[in-house]
Amino acid sequence: ELAVVFQDIQECPGPLGALTELNAVVKEKFRQLRGRILELEQMAREQDKESEKQALLQEVENHKKQMLSNQAAWRKANLACKIAIDNSEKDQLLQGRDSLRQRKTTKESLAESASNITESLMSISRMMSQQVQQSEETVQTLANSSRTILEANEEFKSMSGTIQLGRKLITKYNRRELTDKLLIFLALALFLATVLYILKKRLFPFL
Repeated sequence: ELAVVFQDIQECPGPLGALTELNAVVKEKFRQLRGRILELEQMAREQDKESEKQALLQEVENHKKQMLSNQAAWRKANLACKIAIDNSEKDQLLQGRDSLRQRKTTKESLAESASNITESLMSISRMMSQQVQQSEETVQTLANSSRTILEANEEFKSMSGTIQLGRKLITKYNRRELTDKLLIFLALALFLATVLYILKKRLFPFL
């Protein structure tokens, strides 16, 4: 869908107002695309399984790369369209008019065209600057996401180690508790046997 719009931009015959309307459509589509990518990234972070999380994050990365590629294609299409419009205006200015009036009109038109070209180049420069800034923000977002994932992974490893250590301690404690109970039972049995033996010797010495 974006490729069709880019083709329309590149082939736009003018005027600049028509190009502006087409760019407004593209900006809206990019806004929607960024929103969907953010939703997918949030969904990935909420996954419990690490494999599913990594798969979704990889898909997010692919979408972001595709978006950057589309933005580059958008800039190229705008540049090509503006150059074509400027060339068309120049050709129109060079077409048939008479003598002095034609030269005067041509000079004024050329001055206006030069001004328009300057404004167009400044507009392109601003747009490219904005795109570079957005790309930097995207890269920063990816770096932050990667750092968050690494920190979560380290915390998970730490928690796993703690849980395993606790499990070993509980198992050891249960074994020791069983051993203590067995020793107490044997000691009690020995004590009772000793008491019975003494009572037997005292009360029934003839046995």
